[in-house]
Amino acid sequence: MDLAQLVRLSLDEDIGHGDLTTNSTVPADAMGSARVVAKEELVVAGQAVATEVFRQLGASWEPVVDDGSQVDAGTVIGRVSGPARALLSGERVALNFLMRLSGIATHTRHTVSGIEGLRVVDTRKTTPLHRALERAAVRAGGAANHRFALFDGVLIKENHIMAAGGIGAAVAGARAAAHHLVGIEVEVETLSELDEALAAGADAVMLDNMDDAMVARGVAQVAGRAKIEVSGNITAERLPRLAALGVDLVSIGGLIHQARWVDLSMRWAQPAG
Repeated sequence: MDLAQLVRLSLDEDIGHGDLTTNSTVPADAMGSARVVAKEELVVAGQAVATEVFRQLGASWEPVVDDGSQVDAGTVIGRVSGPARALLSGERVALNFLMRLSGIATHTRHTVSGIEGLRVVDTRKTTPLHRALERAAVRAGGAANHRFALFDGVLIKENHIMAAGGIGAAVAGARAAAHHLVGIEVEVETLSELDEALAAGADAVMLDNMDDAMVARGVAQVAGRAKIEVSGNITAERLPRLAALGVDLVSIGGLIHQARWVDLSMRWAQPAG
């Protein structure tokens, strides 16, 4: 789903047949302006979607700071001007997107701050239909993205292995079906499964729910033969230890699904501009 369609559906959900309060209290020809202000320290994300919300309603959103900017409480992150009814009817949808996405960016920044030599990525644990926006927020926060969806990468997980009849069979099937530019990653939970994945020719392995000692043994076992991803029970405090162990990347679904909304408010000004 593209951004315009997502915003259109979001506005339809909130406005429906019309904004009863605004349309009954504000003259149709009234103009206005407002600013959106951070009420806490945060990392901004979602400027493009705020722009689209107000564009569809006939108003104009002006970003004051870029996505990825860390701002203090009281900072104006954007201004909107145009028909007063458009500003009032679009306020909640725009703020909902901005608060959610800035929350993801802020949580991501706190998680990866100061981490060097380790690529931290998100997962497919995203809000349905909001994945592109949430993953852009992860990038704004300073982390990176895993595969976008099922169609752009091969990641053989536990249930695939069981359904296929084993790691070797699953990797062989993926290798036969995928073109030469697609790598094959296998999720493993034990060091014996890791041996199987390496023997089958996996390009990358995901060490799932392993403690630091087991990860260290896994890194030695791989010995440079495959990329190493670590996932499961990852905290910000653990990242420096994993970086020191020499893994290539760490995936954290919680960058998105554990992020809280940040607090923003829209403050009215008159006249427009």
